[in-house]
Amino acid sequence: MAVSAAEVKALRERTGAPMMDVKKALEEAEGDEQKAIEILRKKGAASAAKRGGRGTAEGVVATYTHMSGTGERKQQRIGVLVEVQCETDFVALNDDFKDFAREVAVHIAAMNPQHVSLEDVPEEEVANERRILEEKAKADGKPDNVVEKIVEGQLAKWAREITLLEQEHVNADKHERKTIEELRQELAAKTGENVRIARIAYFRVGED
Repeated sequence: MAVSAAEVKALRERTGAPMMDVKKALEEAEGDEQKAIEILRKKGAASAAKRGGRGTAEGVVATYTHMSGTGERKQQRIGVLVEVQCETDFVALNDDFKDFAREVAVHIAAMNPQHVSLEDVPEEEVANERRILEEKAKADGKPDNVVEKIVEGQLAKWAREITLLEQEHVNADKHERKTIEELRQELAAKTGENVRIARIAYFRVGED
């Protein structure tokens, strides 16, 4: 069952759970908001969101450089920085925490996401993408009553392409096809602390 952006937004504001988790829960509950909340609780997304309100003054900055070329011409041409925050230095020094930060850096090097989360995407950028998709759907002759569903589906795909948390980790087999957000939630649940990806930076030699 397709759910509207308004329904997703309303439930997300009510629970604080990640957007894609909310969307999946609503679809599984066939639009029933209360059932969707129960699904989110079972999956732990809602409880993870509660930890998200706690302060994060500790953490690490992970780095990753990617080599390209062969032989003597092999060199580092891509570099990544990612700041991952937590609540205490005890967790910041934990191997699981440091491994997570490095795995995120590896993913960024491969996928080059433009933003950490959907909340970081400027409203005008979302509005512009929506307008382009609506115009394309109408130009393709799609009926007005299905244009919104088409646009919402394409917007979700676009969001996964440009936002880190919505992306499935590039090492899909290693991480069981989980998104970065799902991996973040697992680490937060395991450590009992709020884990937050604060900032990312991607560099490629020769590009501004």
